[in-house]
Amino acid sequence: MKMKKAAMADLDTILTILRNGRDQLAERGVDQWQGDYPNVEHIEEDIKHGYAYLAQSNDGQTVGTLAIVDAPDHFYDDLNGKWLMETENYVVVHRVAIHSDHAGKGYASKLFIHMLDYLEEHRPEVKSIRISTNENNQVMQHVITKNGFTKVGTLHGAYRPQELSYVYELLVPSVSGHLQA
Repeated sequence: MKMKKAAMADLDTILTILRNGRDQLAERGVDQWQGDYPNVEHIEEDIKHGYAYLAQSNDGQTVGTLAIVDAPDHFYDDLNGKWLMETENYVVVHRVAIHSDHAGKGYASKLFIHMLDYLEEHRPEVKSIRISTNENNQVMQHVITKNGFTKVGTLHGAYRPQELSYVYELLVPSVSGHLQA
């Protein structure tokens, strides 16, 4: 697997993967992404700022997507919890999805491993990686914790008034010890 920085020509591919991810969540009874998030404007901004990435299998198929957003990310200003490290040198992972055509093949874990390797190699200033997911998204919670992240708190009403998100953090010195797929 490899990660490729997305270009505006990849917008439709990313939107297709994210919409498919929304449908997968709905099929599992998870309310995450069932509103107007993520939308076209979010993805256009991700691409414009260089935050959007495509996950490609070894045979070159695009299997997933994610965004690696630079600090500060004010989404986390109302964290109910405590960061493992107070730093301005962090990134936040948003909008992670693997298309259902490629589900069950370990691509989500591989994507995390490649993201961690990418950050270690290309972003040595990053000290902390942060991510959150809906309280009912047990699949993503498992992938996050499997890859060494620690739950540090919750966010209430981040996307919708009644929604609860679990927030996780991984300190970059821990990256060299992350799991291998």
